[in-house]
This record gives sequence, C-alpha cells and structure tokens, in this order.
Amino acid sequence: MSMDALHLSRLLEQAAALRPEAVAVEDEQGRTLTYAELDREADRLATRLARWGVGRGDRVGLWLPKGIEAVAAIHGILRSGAAYVPVDPTAPAVRGATICGEAKVRAAVVAESAVAGLSEHWPGPGPRPRLVVVGDAPSLPNGDATWNDVLNDDAPTPLPLLREPDDLAYVLYTSGSTGTPKGVMLSHANAFCFLDWCERTLGPRLGERFASHAPFHFDLSIFDLYASCRAVGTLVLIGEALGKDPTRLGAFLADRRIDVWYSAPSILALLAQHGGIDRPGFPSPRLVLFAGEVFPIRHLRRLRALWPDAVMWNLYGPTETNVCTAQAIPRVIPEDRAEPYPIGRVCEPLRARVVDEHGQDVAFGVEGELVIAGPGVMRGYFDRPDLSAKAFFQRGDGAPWYRTGDLVIGDGEGCFGFRGRRDRMIKKRGFRIELGEVEAALYRHDDVDRAAVVAKSDESGTSIAAFVAMKSGRKGSIIAMKRHCTLYLPHYMVPDSVAFLPALPATSTDKVDYQGLQRLASGESSRGG
Repeated sequence: MSMDALHLSRLLEQAAALRPEAVAVEDEQGRTLTYAELDREADRLATRLARWGVGRGDRVGLWLPKGIEAVAAIHGILRSGAAYVPVDPTAPAVRGATICGEAKVRAAVVAESAVAGLSEHWPGPGPRPRLVVVGDAPSLPNGDATWNDVLNDDAPTPLPLLREPDDLAYVLYTSGSTGTPKGVMLSHANAFCFLDWCERTLGPRLGERFASHAPFHFDLSIFDLYASCRAVGTLVLIGEALGKDPTRLGAFLADRRIDVWYSAPSILALLAQHGGIDRPGFPSPRLVLFAGEVFPIRHLRRLRALWPDAVMWNLYGPTETNVCTAQAIPRVIPEDRAEPYPIGRVCEPLRARVVDEHGQDVAFGVEGELVIAGPGVMRGYFDRPDLSAKAFFQRGDGAPWYRTGDLVIGDGEGCFGFRGRRDRMIKKRGFRIELGEVEAALYRHDDVDRAAVVAKSDESGTSIAAFVAMKSGRKGSIIAMKRHCTLYLPHYMVPDSVAFLPALPATSTDKVDYQGLQRLASGESSRGG
C-alpha cells in the first residue's frame, strides 16, 4: 500500500470511483448526496481553500450543525491537505471562537448564525480567518464566500498534493482542567490504525447504512464518517434534538433501516426503555457499538434481550487513542451477572500495560493506571508541549506510553476491567469533562467567592453538582448561576444542581474538602436542581 493511500481524503476518492451513484450521506429530512456529488462538493471546497493559500499542515475550523454540508466540508478540508477543527455548534460562541483561535485556523466553514459570534469573540492573534458561510449571507466582508459561491466555482481542481500518513488530519478539543479546552492532534496514520482494526474485527459490509449519532467534535464520529466511506455505505445523519429523543429516535431507526449503530450507552439505555424497539418486527441493527461510559448491566441486559441477533461490542478509549480496547458482548447475558462487562483486550497493533504511579508494571489483579503505546496514539496536544510532555512517559525501549488516567485491573490473560479515574475527569453521556473547567466557569461570575464541583453517579448516569459560596452581601440564584454557566460551557457541562453554602468545607490546609462535598452531594435529593 502506498503512503498516499493512508490518507483519509483517499477514502472518498476511492468510493466515488467504485460506486459513484450510491448514496453517501442522508439527512433527517431525506436530502441525499451520492458519492459522485459528495466528491464534487469536497473538490470545490478544496479548490477554494487552496486559492486562499490553505494547504498541508494548516487547520480549518468547522462550525456547523450536523448536516450534509458539514460532511462535505470535512472531506473538502481533508482533500486540501489541511486538518479540520470541529467545534460544538450548540456551545457558547466564545468557546467556539476560543477553540478556533487556539488552533490558529487559517479559514473556517461556519453557519451564517455563527459569523457574528466568531467575529465578536475572535481572540487573535491577527484578524479572524477567512470564512465559507453556509446559509443566507447577503454581504460578506474580508473576501469571504458563501457555500453556494464555492459549489458554483468552476476553477480548476488543485494539483495533486504530497500527502503523508503522519500529516495532521483533525484536532479534537476536549475539556481542560485549567478552564481552556485542549486540542488532541490526530494524524491520518492514527485514524487508519483504528479503521484497519475495525475492518479486521468488526467487519463493516459493503453498502451498509451507518447511523451518525455522535456530533462531529466527538471522537465517536471518526468511525461513523470513515468506516461508512470505506465500506461505500450510507451515512445517515442524526441531529442534536433527534439524538436525545428516544421515542422519535426508535421510529427513525426502523424507518431508515440502520445496519450499524455507534453511540454512548446512555442513549441505547433510553432506546431500550422508551424507543419502542420492543414492538414485533422491529429491524434491529446488525452491528451495535457503544463507548464513552460504563453501560449498567441492567440496561444492557434489556437491550441484549431485545436485539439478540445484533453483534455487540463495548469499546473503550480516550480521544487521545480513539478505541484502544474492546470487549464482545455475548448473545445472552446471564441473569446472575451484576457487574458491567470489562473494557476488554487491547486492539492490536496497540500495546497496553497497567502501571503504578512510578510507571512500573503492577502484578495481575492489582489496580493500576492503563497506559497505551502504538500507531493509534495521538501526536500530542496542539501548541501545548507542556501538556504533551506530561501525557507520556518512556520506558527502556524508548516507546512513548500515553497515560490514560483510567484505573483498571488486568486478569492476567489480557483482559482489563475498568475501576475509575485517577484525576478529576468524568464522562457524561460519553463526553469527557474536566470538573476544573466547570469550576473555572463558575469563578468567572463576579459575585462568586468560592466554588467547587463534584460528580455523582447512579443507574441513571452521571450528574454534576456545584457548590458555591457567594461574596459577602451577595445572594445566589440557581437559575442565574446556570444561565451564567451557559455563557462559557456547552450544555452537557452545565451543572445539573447548584447549592449555595455560607462557606465551602475546607481541609486543614484550607483546600476544598472534596470528600465532604461528595458526601453532601450524595445526601442531597433534588434540592438545587
């Protein structure tokens, strides 16, 4: 295989050559693009970006709701040789602008509704990037273009690019403990390490219909976007609202005849309870994948009973590695099983070890941190060599091992059981959240004297509890504090409950007593929600 073949832009080129009239992408309203049409739209965007001087090694922002245009934009950015930087279109504008600024994007493909926010909050350095605007945009400054301008461009296609597997493909920004998101840099080689494992192990089939439930700024979307393209299948887009509504989502699955499903466990649990998938004749997917959080065994058992013929896998891995371990779920889950299934065995050619705080291997059956090495591991954090250095350590063979921060126990035969986190990072509906970033948002309120956040988990999932002490003479309001948080945080990071205290419990060294707050959170009912 040539080096050029290990470039994500080649997948669309190959699919369009193999089955040009096959439907490549389909949205909720039934709009479609064939592979030939998707290939043309990607080509037009790549041409425009090249004319603006965007190319290999550059970054291009993607600030669009999930739709056909977003898929075409991703492929066009990749074809230009640049890497795409997706931001959450439902998050506050200041967050999206900050991410685009942190990534030093040369250009961005944005919804018309995002233009004002990007301009207002652009942090620099320098002027805001050139824009391709999707939607009504009667007048555009700065030499920007509309999506229709781009599609109607008859300029010649850019010359073939020198494309290398180690080139940056995308930068996914995750929650940062200091209050600023950090950009995980993934290369084309990183992506193909995962896609090759999927092809060997999961066996996507030619022409299958793939649900696209994860937003494009979430690492689960990498499978949806590229495994479907590699299989010359149809990517069926599921937007934010539909993705959270199990009743409508169940009907959508049946109507669109989904073959392959991948999401966080929480939405599958809701589908099993409220999605109507228990009705006779419901067409279950052939392949069901879940990742991002623990799947409570009670809910998984119900789903398994409803979809006994589906091939099911529990996938595990932080954004920095994509999927790095996996566990197949048996056709029948024993009634006496009370524990969630393990995160499974390492996905070759990745390597895994369990180590103590000094990086030394622990004995089988002893809890330790899971560390991962191999071609699927990220290049580092964008423009943050300090964070990158902390994320890795080296052993005698010189290989960099990525510290996942997850505590596991190995069974001595290569299978790992998940035991929790070493730091203050949590997973909520599959999204990674640094509790420190939530606290940083609370501290941006002028009247807050001290704030702390803890997480609590039960059968219904993970929730975030905030505790706030206001400055002298200032009064707290739950509604106002939550509204304040929405100015800086995406919706899934806004605290589920807020409790106001005269003072936060503290240790003897005047640090926040998180254990005391954890006890308070566990003892609270719905107060403060």
